Amino acid sequence: MHELAILEGMIQGIQEEAQARGFSRVLQVRLEVGRLSGAEVAALRFGFDVATQDTVVEGAELEIIEVPGSGLCHACGAEVEIEARFDLCPACGDGFVTVTGGTELRIKDIDVEEG
Repeated sequence: MHELAILEGMIQGIQEEAQARGFSRVLQVRLEVGRLSGAEVAALRFGFDVATQDTVVEGAELEIIEVPGSGLCHACGAEVEIEARFDLCPACGDGFVTVTGGTELRIKDIDVEEG
């Protein structure tokens, strides 16, 4: 489950920010997770409590904002929603669709308790 390693990296970054900015606790973490990011939302939810133990993030609420996959078809020029990389264009059926969105995997923002 590579999601646990992803979470651990994110938590480490938040811990570093806590030291630099002086906040004592994180109340909420909002993640943007694109459909084409390769990360499983269920696994991120499952691993969050484990990854946050004994950190400033322990006990925080996790909100995941799922971002749909999108692409641009080179044959018909349509901007389309796609479920997976290498999907055919749902507008014309062509196979040359360049991914333009849905690869996000980042912390959108966090709510913290000062002090």
